[in-house]
Amino acid sequence: MSTLRVDAITNQAGTTQPDIDGVAKAWVNFDGTGTVAIRESFNVDSITDLAVGRYEVNFINAFEDTNYVCVVGLNLNTSGGGTSNYNRMAVSNPATTSKAYYNTFTTSATLGDVNVNQLAVFR
Repeated sequence: MSTLRVDAITNQAGTTQPDIDGVAKAWVNFDGTGTVAIRESFNVDSITDLAVGRYEVNFINAFEDTNYVCVVGLNLNTSGGGTSNYNRMAVSNPATTSKAYYNTFTTSATLGDVNVNQLAVFR
């Protein structure tokens, strides 16, 4: 049996990711409080802090269209056994210009910053 170990997979020209079904084309785990900071990521160049609870995820390689799917998650922000104030997230205004907008909401339907944000993109 052979083992294949690589650091990166690209298309034959070396310019974009190969099109492999069922594999995340981008993902990120970032801190959305204070100065926004990426903890770990794949195919994510940066996060832009647009406003309280609104972030723009900037991809390294642009998607060919807006028919991608985003899966989101966040830290429940519980400390000392308390309950979370954050209960909803949405991805809006997907763009082919290699950006997706990412929002978090509080129970009162106002935007709020969250310390652990996760986004995975499939196409």
